Amino acid sequence: MAINTEKNIYTVVFAATMVVVVGSILAFLASGLSGKIKENERLEKQQNILYAMGVNENGDGGSVNFVPTTEVAGEFSKYIKDQLVIEGDDISSDDEAYLIDVRKQGNLAKKGATRKLPLFIGEKDGKKFYIMPMYGKGLWDIIWGYVAVDANMVVQGVYFDHKGETPGLGANIKQRYFMDDFEGESILSGTRYVGVSIAKGNNDPLNNIKDDNEVDALAGATITGNGVSAMIKESVNLYRPYLETIRVKN
Repeated sequence: MAINTEKNIYTVVFAATMVVVVGSILAFLASGLSGKIKENERLEKQQNILYAMGVNENGDGGSVNFVPTTEVAGEFSKYIKDQLVIEGDDISSDDEAYLIDVRKQGNLAKKGATRKLPLFIGEKDGKKFYIMPMYGKGLWDIIWGYVAVDANMVVQGVYFDHKGETPGLGANIKQRYFMDDFEGESILSGTRYVGVSIAKGNNDPLNNIKDDNEVDALAGATITGNGVSAMIKESVNLYRPYLETIRVKN
């Protein structure tokens, strides 16, 4: 008997069947690729941490060039000398501290739990770097990154990324010309941890002034810039008790 394809019931059954079939295929693919996805996330975190401390393949072209994925595990082991987990007053070493999800830890803290704060100690050319992960809120969705400081609380490098900021505007927080401006800025104002603010009209478009805790804002990205400012300030303040133990007192 021929099937009457013009009946509504046929359309409903066909649609339901396709949902089940396509859903099953996607679930199978997700299950099969889950290991690869986690591996890519692991390598990406290592690349970002190294980038913040200046271990990258940047040239003179102005583009962002990470350590290749084929080399990043070895470079991470070479330059990251210790990975700490700060949990209240307790500090311990953990070789997989970089895998801690700081956003989830922040949500746990909101519920009254003690959050785990990962911190990475790097060494390059005889110099120590203290690298802190960050996350915050941009215009449309979450933003995140890493900031590396020395014992004088001077920024040695940063890395920023985002989930859904506007292309050509807020999305430019991950452009090299913007991230490079942070190098040399202090996260201290006197003895206060103020971070580095994204400021409009700071009369320093080339960011030659390095004692004002400010970098020039991105055009047309005020809310994203405010989000970056808040993210840096809030994040470094979480680490303030530890930073006070290693800060050079002038």
